[in-house]
Amino acid sequence: MSSRQEIKAYAQSAIRAQRSTSILAVLIVTLLIAAGSIFNTVPGGLLGSWMVLATIYFVDNVLNVNLAGLFVKVFQGQHSSANEIFSNFPINYLRKVGGMAWMQLFILLWSLLLIVPGIIKGISYSMTSYILADNPNVTARQALKLSMRMTNGHKMDLFVMYLSFIGWLVLSVFTCMILYFAYVGPYMHATYAGYYVQLRDKALVNGTIHASELTGRLQ
Repeated sequence: MSSRQEIKAYAQSAIRAQRSTSILAVLIVTLLIAAGSIFNTVPGGLLGSWMVLATIYFVDNVLNVNLAGLFVKVFQGQHSSANEIFSNFPINYLRKVGGMAWMQLFILLWSLLLIVPGIIKGISYSMTSYILADNPNVTARQALKLSMRMTNGHKMDLFVMYLSFIGWLVLSVFTCMILYFAYVGPYMHATYAGYYVQLRDKALVNGTIHASELTGRLQ
C-alpha cells in the first residue's frame, strides 16, 4: 500500500486532471447541505428537529455518497462529471440512506460510551460511503462490515491523515472558504477516495475481503 504522502501526491495530480469537475462537485454538495441547514434553522420546535433529521438522512447522506463515488472515479483517472451528483441520486437510493443511517447510528452508540470509542468506530466505518458508491450490489449492513475489515490495522494512519488537513481547513476559514472550494475540498475528497482505493485493493490482495463480496454475489 502506498504511503500517506504518495496517496496525497497522487490525489493532487488526479484533481489537476479534472479540476473543474472536482471544484464544482464540492461546491454543489457543500452549498446544498449548507442551504438545507439554514432552512432547518427556522423555528419549528419538534417539527423542526424532525426536518433536520430527515434532511440529513434522506438528502445529505445520499449527496455525500454520490460525492464519494465521483472522487473514486477522479482518483482512478476515470472521466467524471459534476452532474453525477444529481443523476446518481435515485440510483440505489434506499440502500445509500440505509447504509449511512446504520453507520451514524453505530457511531452514536459508541460515542455514548466515551469520545475515543466513537472516534475509533468513526474511522472504522469511514469507508462505508465509498463502498456504497463503488459497489452497487453490496447491502447497507455489509458495507459497514467491509469497511471495518478494510480499515483494520490502518486506523492510526487514517487518523493522522484526517488531522493533516486541519491546517488547511483553518486557512480556508480565513479566506471565507474560497480556498476550500478552489483547492482544499477537492484535495481532501480525492485523498479520502485514494485511501479507499488503496485499502480496497490491499484487502482484495491479502484476502481480507473477496471480490464476490463487493459484487454482492453472496448476499
